[in-house]
Amino acid sequence: MPDSIEVGEFSRGGEARGAEATKAQDHDLQPVAQLVPFGILEVLAGLVTIVMGTSRETSDFIADGLQQWWDQAKERYGHIRQLVINLDNGPEISSRRTQLMKRLVEFADRNDLEIVLVYYPPYHSKYNPIERCWGILEQHWNGTLLDSVATVLGWARSMTWKAIHPVVQLLDQAYEKGVRIAKKAFRVIAERLERHETLPKYRVRIRPQTG
Repeated sequence: MPDSIEVGEFSRGGEARGAEATKAQDHDLQPVAQLVPFGILEVLAGLVTIVMGTSRETSDFIADGLQQWWDQAKERYGHIRQLVINLDNGPEISSRRTQLMKRLVEFADRNDLEIVLVYYPPYHSKYNPIERCWGILEQHWNGTLLDSVATVLGWARSMTWKAIHPVVQLLDQAYEKGVRIAKKAFRVIAERLERHETLPKYRVRIRPQTG
């Protein structure tokens, strides 16, 4: 999936069926909006959740998207105490990002959940099934004019993954880029991160602290 989706009357390739040919711009592109996609695939249930942000892909956006997903998913999973999250190896979700780790520690505490982050090795994101979901979505709306936010959300909702329509939500909030935690202040957070002895970058456990 692209880092962002440009919303406008743009040519995106592909084919569209209709009595008249679809007319699209192919130059002087000025998007009316840009959306940032964030996806979660519940592997066993086969349910995809897509959160479309209206700002930037930051640590805070990712953490807020995760919390937004959990708020609607916890009725199904309220009995679990551990949440295992498989992630690709992109820099925006690295376990070395101080603000992201701070937010995930807060997420664990707020929801009384043990969080286990398991990262795919570099250049292996193609084995992450969420990537196949993005591929299906791009094929699904190929040839379509994504000329408004509502159109993007509507087309995303109409795709299917294993015969199930995804849950599609909008996260309309502005985020600041480059938020980091100072080294001294991050020590408290770092102490909460239980890194695997031999694969410290690829498996991290966060146990909740409540009360």
